[in-house]
Amino acid sequence: MKIDHLEIISWAATSLAEADGIRAGASPVIEHLTKALSAQIAFVALRHGDGEIADIIAAHGLGAADFRRLETRIVKSSLWRILNVSSPFVIDDMADDAVLNFLSFGTGSRLLAAVPLVLHGSAVGLIAIGFPAGADINEDDVIKLLKVIASMIAQSMRVASTIDEQSRMIAEENVHLKQELKEKYDFSHLIGNSSPMRQVYDQVTQVARSNATVLLRGESGTGKELIAGAIHYNSLRSKRPFVKVNCAALPETLIESELFGYEKGAFTGASTRKKGRFEMADGGTLLLDEIGDLPPQTQVKLLRVIQEREFERLGGTETVQVNVRLITATNKNLEEDIAEGRFREDLFYRLNVFTIFLPPLRERKSDILLLAEHFLEKYEREHKKDVKRISTPAIDMLTAYHFPGNVRELENAIERAVLVCDSNVIHGHHLPPTLQTAEVSGTVTRVTLASAVEAFERDMIQDALKSTRGNVAKAAVMLDSTERILGYKIKNYGIDPKRFRK
Repeated sequence: MKIDHLEIISWAATSLAEADGIRAGASPVIEHLTKALSAQIAFVALRHGDGEIADIIAAHGLGAADFRRLETRIVKSSLWRILNVSSPFVIDDMADDAVLNFLSFGTGSRLLAAVPLVLHGSAVGLIAIGFPAGADINEDDVIKLLKVIASMIAQSMRVASTIDEQSRMIAEENVHLKQELKEKYDFSHLIGNSSPMRQVYDQVTQVARSNATVLLRGESGTGKELIAGAIHYNSLRSKRPFVKVNCAALPETLIESELFGYEKGAFTGASTRKKGRFEMADGGTLLLDEIGDLPPQTQVKLLRVIQEREFERLGGTETVQVNVRLITATNKNLEEDIAEGRFREDLFYRLNVFTIFLPPLRERKSDILLLAEHFLEKYEREHKKDVKRISTPAIDMLTAYHFPGNVRELENAIERAVLVCDSNVIHGHHLPPTLQTAEVSGTVTRVTLASAVEAFERDMIQDALKSTRGNVAKAAVMLDSTERILGYKIKNYGIDPKRFRK
C-alpha cells in the first residue's frame, strides 16, 4: 500500500495548529491517520508523573473497556520500554504479548508499530498504530510517517507547555503587581504626619470601607489621585478594577464615548463596539479627575448614571447597568462655577456626599523633609545615583519655599537635584532656579560671581558643620582649611554652629 505522506502530514499540521490544546488536536490526527493507513487502532500515550501511570490523550478504534485496560496495563508491557530506549518499536503479533494481547482479541489487530514522543531530549510518551493480520504495509514507511507525526505532536506539546508557563508567570506577575499597588496605596506608605494630613487619613479610614461617593478637593499636585487609590485599595472593592479618567485631558467630542462607550457605526471610525470606562470599572472604583472640566452635556448623563446606575452607549439603545463606586476630584471652586452656570448644582450635591480637602504643601511644612527624603530614595534608585542626603542649607531652601505646585513640584525639584548632583550630597545649587532666586527662599536674587561664591561657600560650611555636629575644628579639617579661617567665615556669614549639635 502506497502512503500519501504529504497529505497526512499537511492534515495533521492543520489540526494541531487549529486545536485548543494537545488533546483536542491529537484526537482528529489519530483518527485520520487510522483511516488513511487502513489501520484498526491508533493511540497516543503520555508518561504521567513518575512513569508508573500512562495517560491516553487520544485513541481511535478502541472500545471503552479496551481503552481503560490499555491505560492501566501499557506501563507493564514491553511497548513501554520505548520510553527508555527512545527508538521505534514493533510488535509483530500482539496475540503473543502477555500484556497487550487483549488488543488483538478485541480489535483484530496483529502488528503494532510505535515511535516515541521526544520533548527536550527525553521520551515523554509514544504514538502507536495497529494493523490486522496480512495487511499490505511497509513497516519502514509507517515508522517514518509516525516519526514526523510524533515530532509534530511533541512540538505542539512544547508550545502548549510554553504558553502554560507564560500564563502562570503572567498570573503570578499580576498578583505581584496588585500587591505592589495595594502596598503603594497602603496608609503606611502615604508620606506625611502633619496635623492636616492626619485628619485626611482619618477621613479616608472612615469612608474607605463604604460605597459612598467621595469628592476630593485641593490644589493641583496635592495628591488627590494617591488618596483616591488609598480609598480603593483599602475598600471592599480592592480586588476589582480601579479606573482613572482625567476629564480635562479629553476633548469634549470624545469624553462621552470614553466614559460610556459606543456601538459599532455610532460615528465615522467606530468599526467595533467599545466599552466605556464605566463598564471597565464595573464592580470596582472609577476616579473622575478634574470633574470641574466636564462639559454640561456630559454632566447631565453622569447625573443619570449616579442616580439610576445605568446608561446607554453612544449610538446604542441597550441599557447597560453598572455597579461602580465613584470618586471625583477637582482643584476648582465648584461653588463659583455653579453660580456662573458652568457646573450643575444637582450634580454637585450628588458628588458632594463625602468631601475630603487635601491641604497644600505650604500648610504642612513639617512634611516637606519627609517627602524630600522619600523622593531622594526613589530617584537615587531609579537613576542609579549615589546620593546619601540633602544638605542643611538645601533643606532650609525647601522649607522656606511656598511650592505653588505642591507635592508634585517638590518631587520634580528633588528628581532634578538628583540628576545634576555630582557628589553624594544635594546642595542648594542643585535645586531648581525657582527655589534659589525666590525671595521667600532666603537666597540672593541678584546673580553675581561674588554672591554665587558666597552662597556656595556658606552651603559647604553648613554642610560640614552638620556632618561634624557643630565641631568647628573637625569641620575645618574636612574642608581642608584652618579653624581660624573657618571661624572668621562662620562669623561673617552669621552661622551658629550650636544649631548643628543636636
